[in-house]
Amino acid sequence: MSLHGKVAIVTGGNSGIGKAVVLALAAQGANIVIDYVANPAATDALEQQVAGLGDRAIGVEADVSKVADLQRLISATVEAFGRLDIMVNNAGIETRTSVLDTTEAQYERVMEINLKSAFFGTQLAAKQMIAQGSGGRIINMSSVHEDWPMPGNTAYCLSKGGMRMLTRTAGVELGPHGVHVVGVGPGAVATPINTSTMDDPQKMKVLDAAIPLGRMATPEEIGAVVAFLADEGATYLTATTIFADGGIMHSSPGL
Repeated sequence: MSLHGKVAIVTGGNSGIGKAVVLALAAQGANIVIDYVANPAATDALEQQVAGLGDRAIGVEADVSKVADLQRLISATVEAFGRLDIMVNNAGIETRTSVLDTTEAQYERVMEINLKSAFFGTQLAAKQMIAQGSGGRIINMSSVHEDWPMPGNTAYCLSKGGMRMLTRTAGVELGPHGVHVVGVGPGAVATPINTSTMDDPQKMKVLDAAIPLGRMATPEEIGAVVAFLADEGATYLTATTIFADGGIMHSSPGL
């Protein structure tokens, strides 16, 4: 695989899956714009890691729940690198609250960061890609929970279900412009968002037993899927989700 000469944005890119995606794309030669809202030191360190791979990276502080910030993120990318080829809508949060307990503020925050940011990130990236005339790749970081209920995490599941239809509908609309839109649906991944589970040996025992491959995914495994989708090997994929879940969706009830 080679992404030499390509330019990518990764939202929420300085930790967890986002960080792994940044490094996976950079390993294939892409230059990267790392979106972040916290921990600028982590962003600086990641820029240095990318530089060590022979590529360039810049960090841009932008709240992707705000359309103006997303536009500034796109503009900063074009100003720094002259183009945009790959947009990874990765930023996401969850509240771990049920339909009975979720507050209006919790609901709105999840939707703004998970779904609104992906919608307008897709829109603005697609406009830039179309203006360039060379197409591009938009990769939406979804979840097995775009299909699979997770009781006690309702707003998150709803946001990922919306991302499912964003990916499918935008993929159909943008296909004639050469812009591919694909979702990535991880299962359980060893990232900070799952710390409460990873810190509980009994929960980990139950989870590992439910996964046919017997373990959580590493962030690097999800980053590798994104790198594949960004490259020329995935030229006939659009308007769909690639699930990287260790087989859990087909073996266990919702967790």
